[in-house]
Amino acid sequence: MSLTSAADARSHSHRFDDGNPLAERRTRRALYLTAVMMVVEIVGGWWFNSMAVLADGWHMSSHALALGMAAFAYACARRYAHDGRFAFGTWKIEILGGYTSAIALLGVALLMAVQSVERLLVPSSIHYDQAITIAVVGLVVNLVCAWWLHDSPGHSHGHGHAHGHAHHGHEHGHHDHHHHGDHGHGHHQDLNLRSAYLHVLADAATSVLAIVALFGGKLWGAAWLDPVMGIVGAVLVTVWAIGLLRDTGRILLDAQMDAPVVAEVREVIEQGPWAAQLADLHVWQVGRGKFAVVASVVSTDDVSADTLRDALAVHEELVHITVEVHRLA
Repeated sequence: MSLTSAADARSHSHRFDDGNPLAERRTRRALYLTAVMMVVEIVGGWWFNSMAVLADGWHMSSHALALGMAAFAYACARRYAHDGRFAFGTWKIEILGGYTSAIALLGVALLMAVQSVERLLVPSSIHYDQAITIAVVGLVVNLVCAWWLHDSPGHSHGHGHAHGHAHHGHEHGHHDHHHHGDHGHGHHQDLNLRSAYLHVLADAATSVLAIVALFGGKLWGAAWLDPVMGIVGAVLVTVWAIGLLRDTGRILLDAQMDAPVVAEVREVIEQGPWAAQLADLHVWQVGRGKFAVVASVVSTDDVSADTLRDALAVHEELVHITVEVHRLA
């Protein structure tokens, strides 16, 4: 087996994501509005001696904390965007924020479930009029925040950046190109934004359930509806949180070798007009809709790493491509 060598060094940027400034601004706006509503509910619950309203206020405080976490993640990613210690940029700070927020969401669901079961076993008097008023106002606030966050660009439409590295001892191909769009593979979501959106949506859903339960209790004396709806809300929030944990966890652990782009890489290399087989392949996500690939190829043809690299570059979501070719004698 013979091995040829080539080296290529160019100036490069490690950042494969232009961030999401509009999403960051709207997340901060939602944070401020949620914090104000949280204070209103806590003060109103204390003033009207309504435990239901007070509990909802503390519940909203957890979502205010989550929104603050999302905004903090955006700020950190922006601050360290050009820090050379981050090999592929700071995008995963946002993913880490989403993952942490999902854990907080599970905590909220557990708290909701425990409080609902306690209230189901030991019913307490509910100040229906005040609780309904506060719940309706809280729902309006949540819907406004959800609209802001949902309307934000959760998909990346930014331009890629040129990237190359110096490599020695093997034949490597590197591709530098600009992107003017992404292929849809379901990986373009802003998961930090999604976590913030799910917190607001969870609060809106629990507000709706609370309003239904409170009206049921006031009109028909069905006080048990309030804790039952709380349990339903807890289950709903748990499902959302688990889905978010799964999506963010896969990215943080680089567990994405089942992504559609991996099959495309295999197809390009092993089904092209050359005799080549993959000896080793690594694909991982480095930005919204952006992937890096390192491939080791065994070939009996005179195919070069540059040729394979150029063939792979057709897929614009591949922003960092390294190819090593081992030629069989």
